[in-house]
Amino acid sequence: MVRIQSVLGPIDSSDLGFTLSHEHVVVSSAGIPHIYPEFIRREESITEGIKQLREAKNEGLSSIIDVSTIDLGRDIRLIEQVSRESGINIICATGTWRDIPRAFWNATPDSIAKLYKREIEVGIEDTGIKAGIIKVANDVGGVTREGEVILRAAARTQKATGIPISTHTWAPDRVGEQQVRIFEDEGVDLNRVYIGHSNDTTDTFYLEGLMDKGVWLGLDRYPGGRSPGTPDWKGRTETAMKLISDGYGKRIMLGHDWSVTLSIDSKEGQDTRKKSNPDGYLFITRKVLPRLREMGASQEQLDDLMINNPRRFFEGD
Repeated sequence: MVRIQSVLGPIDSSDLGFTLSHEHVVVSSAGIPHIYPEFIRREESITEGIKQLREAKNEGLSSIIDVSTIDLGRDIRLIEQVSRESGINIICATGTWRDIPRAFWNATPDSIAKLYKREIEVGIEDTGIKAGIIKVANDVGGVTREGEVILRAAARTQKATGIPISTHTWAPDRVGEQQVRIFEDEGVDLNRVYIGHSNDTTDTFYLEGLMDKGVWLGLDRYPGGRSPGTPDWKGRTETAMKLISDGYGKRIMLGHDWSVTLSIDSKEGQDTRKKSNPDGYLFITRKVLPRLREMGASQEQLDDLMINNPRRFFEGD
């Protein structure tokens, strides 16, 4: 058992319970929640976030990992309030998403790692709320020059603090392999690395190859299917079952990549997203887990996905 930093303070890893491995409360852009709160309907987002997470708690959810970063408009006080009033543990992130701040483009990995380390050991902004995970993102086209700087900064932060890394990838381009190579070059313990958005592909050869390297796998885009050429939720679930059947069930975690507000999308896009997933944070509970049971997954295997694996990930087991 280890202590994990949540936005309400440290919790025991044994208290994580049923955990969604990659979520958000609000997604926006750097500075927007503080400078233009009306753009994200901040108070409405808080109310809706509390409502949705309370509903999920009533159906068994205990914790979420909110991987919103500075360039995703991370609003730490908003996340704190939603956690406190919903009763859901929320682990928040340091690091960056795809919109790497221009000021970081010519910085060194060590100079950026120093900033991340402060958010882990001292706190975010002036709140004293400490990050419990390091986020990094590389997307279509793979690792760019500045993207490599950020990966190396995340790696050095991980080695200095022991806090795990969660990545955003574009699985159809096998971007996770590029990330792993850089982490290996930096000497990171790959057992402390989670390769996310991996269910945007059904290529189990690629996915199993990643886990053979020692990383954890995030099947964390549900229902999915919004990007052309990516599988729908049933295809994603078939892939999950194949990985379980092949003996990888103790290296996988599930999530939605859901958020109450997604202001980087158009209003029409947000409406379409909500219509495609009226269950929100409960889609996995209501649709995916029953489907896996129908396909032959045992309760022990489902508990690994949702309870045991997130705990073991943070414990470094």
